[in-house]
Amino acid sequence: QLAESGGGSVQPGDSLRLSCAASGGTFNTSAMAWFRQYSGKEREFVAAITWSSRTTDYADSVKGRFTISRNNAKNTVYLQMNNLKSEDTAVYYCASKLGYYSDYHLDYPYWGQGTQVTVSS
Repeated sequence: QLAESGGGSVQPGDSLRLSCAASGGTFNTSAMAWFRQYSGKEREFVAAITWSSRTTDYADSVKGRFTISRNNAKNTVYLQMNNLKSEDTAVYYCASKLGYYSDYHLDYPYWGQGTQVTVSS
């Protein structure tokens, strides 16, 4: 099970940190990712991290502003979001899969319930 937290309403330029707590026994061998979904749209890749944290990947739209990290001792993955923009407004989901990461949402079998991020002045 995955449970996101940390969403909220902020102004442009502000920061937020999303957390995703995992339960179950496979976190330390799972790639983790963040996706986001705009109303009526397909889920969009945001960032991913391998189980060892050795490799991370980001969508071009968030490179330099967002940072994904994980703490395997706490079974938690994070998404630090800085310099937020109105176009970052979406529901953010964390997802996990065994093996290497992917930027395609259908490759991920496990999902959290999502957390809303709203960026507005």
